[in-house]
Amino acid sequence: MLAKSDSSSLTRKASADSTGHFSISGLPAGAYTVSVSAPGFSVAVQQGVQLAAGQPKNLSFSLSLGNFSQQVTVDAGGSASIAAQRAPMDAPLDERSARTEVNTTFIQNYTAPTADYGELVALVPGTETTNSNGVGLGQSTTTFRGFTDGSYDIDFDGIPFYDTNTPSHHSWAFFPSQWIGGVDFDRSPGTASTIGPTPFGGSIHLLSNQMPSERNLRGGFSYGSFNTVLFDGSFNSGDFGGESNKSNLFVDVHHMSSDGYQTFNYQTRNAGSLKYQYKLSDKTVLTGFTGVIWLDANSPNLSSTRAQILAKGDNYLLQNTDNTQATFYKYNRYHVPTDFEYVGVNSQLGRSWSLDFKPYTYNYDNSQFYAKQPKGGAPINPTVCGTPVKKISPCAVDKYNSYRKYGETLALSQTSSRGIFRTGLWYERAATNRHQFPSNPFTLKDDTLPNFSEKFRTNSYQPYAEYQLMATHKLSITAGLKFAFYTMALDQFADNGGKIGSVNPITGKPFTVVSNSVNYHSWLPSLDANYRLKPNWSVYAQASTGSVVPPSSVYDTAGALVGTPPKPQTSTTYQTGTVLKLKRVTFDADFYHTRFQNGYSSATNNDPNSPLFGESIQYISPSSITLGGEFESSIYLGSGLSLYLNATRGKATYVGTLTAYSPNGSSSNPLVVKAPSDLWVAEAPTDTEAEGLTYQERGWNVGVFNKRIGSKWEDNGAYHNQLRDDPYNVSNAFINYTIRGGSHFDQTKIRLSINNLMGSHNVTSVSPGGALVAAPLVVNGLTYANPFIGATTSSPGFTGGRNLCR
Repeated sequence: MLAKSDSSSLTRKASADSTGHFSISGLPAGAYTVSVSAPGFSVAVQQGVQLAAGQPKNLSFSLSLGNFSQQVTVDAGGSASIAAQRAPMDAPLDERSARTEVNTTFIQNYTAPTADYGELVALVPGTETTNSNGVGLGQSTTTFRGFTDGSYDIDFDGIPFYDTNTPSHHSWAFFPSQWIGGVDFDRSPGTASTIGPTPFGGSIHLLSNQMPSERNLRGGFSYGSFNTVLFDGSFNSGDFGGESNKSNLFVDVHHMSSDGYQTFNYQTRNAGSLKYQYKLSDKTVLTGFTGVIWLDANSPNLSSTRAQILAKGDNYLLQNTDNTQATFYKYNRYHVPTDFEYVGVNSQLGRSWSLDFKPYTYNYDNSQFYAKQPKGGAPINPTVCGTPVKKISPCAVDKYNSYRKYGETLALSQTSSRGIFRTGLWYERAATNRHQFPSNPFTLKDDTLPNFSEKFRTNSYQPYAEYQLMATHKLSITAGLKFAFYTMALDQFADNGGKIGSVNPITGKPFTVVSNSVNYHSWLPSLDANYRLKPNWSVYAQASTGSVVPPSSVYDTAGALVGTPPKPQTSTTYQTGTVLKLKRVTFDADFYHTRFQNGYSSATNNDPNSPLFGESIQYISPSSITLGGEFESSIYLGSGLSLYLNATRGKATYVGTLTAYSPNGSSSNPLVVKAPSDLWVAEAPTDTEAEGLTYQERGWNVGVFNKRIGSKWEDNGAYHNQLRDDPYNVSNAFINYTIRGGSHFDQTKIRLSINNLMGSHNVTSVSPGGALVAAPLVVNGLTYANPFIGATTSSPGFTGGRNLCR
């Protein structure tokens, strides 16, 4: 047990007796953070514990078996490490893979009030987070080790959340920072008990706020750049419910509005969350959570070229200085209500068995209407709607994407003298309705045929079992196996050729709907070990596998005709690392090697003698290998000052024979074949570095942080290393002062956040601008029509850009 003063460096430790009781005497009055830990269990923490002079304080803790589906918080090192206690983020001593835990102190003091979860992990080793409209003011993008969104899991209190058509995420529509109490970032496929649709590159485990034992009511107001206003109110009931104090309630509501960094990119967010805990007994706790967000914006669906950004300014997208863009914002509407609910039961069943069960549901409902870029750059008008054709034609899109999910996570664990056995199941079912219709922004009348329209149903099953053997009191070895099984049943309706068309390409007959169903499965084993060299020094090694379920777009082909469906992409990761926690220094490092399969592409079978003639053939892109090293350190300098450092160096390259575009090539010979080791995986930086200096003393929390992202390459469809992005830095500064002393304003916090301190506005990624000429495609010895044939050669082949504004 560890008690740390919130206002000084005072720290006291105590060990529990045989009955689990502990006590510490002689503590001065004040606020304390109390943490309790035991081998094989998650750390339990109570923050803001108020202690009055001469009055004893009784605290009770319920330790959960170490499982990522349950809440965990930053381990203070298992030792009296001042550096670990003051680190903004840190690695735990019992880790069995490369992990970084972002603590509550960092979230509350060293991020902007408007931040989403992408900003909370931006400093984690190897991670890059960008947002082109400002912090928390749009869809942020997070990558690490070259894994883009859709290649890793994100869960909230152990419940995975993701889109149904592809396992990507919406950072601004779920889980604002006000609802998050900590983040556990695992940069590996994890163990067998790591659930989710994409335990492929890693997992970002978001944790809800802890339930403090003391009552408090807080209100907040902030104002920032781009006319950003945030009102926030929260209520912690503390323990209540008679002498036994069985209940605890936390409520948060907030309203945010902003003009956004990009001109005319307005948005409004209203959100509220409620978390309730009830102790049914000393061994069983019931938890309920609900979170609702109502998001309205007019974010466009347009890309700016690098030339436009250079000529018209960094925030060119809805720029009112350009008449081709000036009226676009009037026709963009983005309405996204979401909700997320679960009920959790955590119980100690006897005979050392533990149960954690969470049924849940959540919903995403995206209604969007946006104007399209007029051809030729002419301003839109109601006569021709900006399209240079003789007849009136729509130049907007009526877009809808909605799904409702129901699921449950079940974890059973038994602790014995030899180790911990874990087994469980994740199950989820979802119903999705998606469409896009060409529409007229002036009359709001949709075309008869959509660009696409589909409804589909998905089911996800992941049973698992693993055993953590305590081979010695210093060595633990964990082996496990998970079975990932998914089903998808699609109904795709006739469209205007945007996806499947309205005529069967083989029979030539029209159709109204095409139905398909497909199953995907993967066996995912894992093996890891952790050895405690000393109480404050550990080493670990891991071998783990992951997979990514194919997206629904597999069937977005003419007539929705698909030959042999693809198999899930798989990855295999090998890692080794160490964690050391001294009194004034913490250090952790890891070295990793991952081989993973890339996404699928399709080609049409043009062999008239084949039974699959005319159907789409799915082929996998070449595999990639990413390898490198990461390190992280926190140094306590004294007098409240701490220095945080991390750095990564990696290499991510393709495997197999690949092609890259030659700018000097002709339409008959535009390709250059390069060795795989010469071709980098897109979006994988060569290196990253982070530095942070913090001061935490006498109510002050002051910090300055800098993140540098090294150079990286961009791809254009099937052609690699088309464009190189230069390195860039982003620096942030934070000043916080908390009033203490028992007055009416006790615990009131005054905050100043300055993001992007040095005004960095780099273009951090670009989008393909067109296909290139290529030879016919050969897959497994058969020749298929290549979708690139007949396209015009373009250089450099990119038109879209995303610039940085964090």
